[in-house]
Amino acid sequence: MADAGDFRVGDVLSVACPFTPTRVERGVTWDYVSVRWPWWDIDTDNDFSHWNGVVALGVDSGGHVAPEVQAQLFRTVPPPQQLKAGDICRVGVPPTVVHVTAVDRHDPPLETGWLPRPGLTVSLLPRGLSSREFPDETHLDGTGYALHPGDGIPFTFDVLMRPYASLRRGDEVADAAGRAWRFDGPWDWAPFDGDPVGAGPEWPLVLLTRAGTPCSVEQAEAVAVSTAKGSHQETVREWMELTKASPTP
Repeated sequence: MADAGDFRVGDVLSVACPFTPTRVERGVTWDYVSVRWPWWDIDTDNDFSHWNGVVALGVDSGGHVAPEVQAQLFRTVPPPQQLKAGDICRVGVPPTVVHVTAVDRHDPPLETGWLPRPGLTVSLLPRGLSSREFPDETHLDGTGYALHPGDGIPFTFDVLMRPYASLRRGDEVADAAGRAWRFDGPWDWAPFDGDPVGAGPEWPLVLLTRAGTPCSVEQAEAVAVSTAKGSHQETVREWMELTKASPTP
């Protein structure tokens, strides 16, 4: 991606992290395996959170799989079922297709108990999972698995698709049917006429305002070119094919 902060809700990404040697602190207990985390340092200046340097990874026990285990990206080699306390293993993320469900920036950075303190949280769901499958009572809060790009873990991200890349949240557009819309994300379109959304905006689109002010010629041209072919529904279908998930506002 262009930089560590270049994430948008709806992005379809391939994420990976090199497998790195570490030590098992505790074998599989209560469907978790605990490993010494190889990328973070303990934040000794934190008076609120006291982290011991260990991370517990959920394990698929072969029965009912908890939502947080389904959404988890990190894996161990060998698999957790073959590990016991004291073993040396590797932990990392194999190339995995995910989609972004939330992006939160933190200023000041979060106090988590580890260093570096994260300034960005990106919530992701792996291919085949939708936000609506995760009720708020899980610790995932319906958004997925939270990563902190820039916190010392050497993630790599490749963009496979960015729906409506030429638009920004808050843009106001007119569509080919003469309806005016506000864009607040690829699955969050609000028609100004108050009628039902229906099939969504009809392409091509004309950008009217950005950030509450008239758009520039360059901005309008970018939107016109990007929506000259295809349709909103084709964009949704392409996204669903890549993610095997349902778009959720």
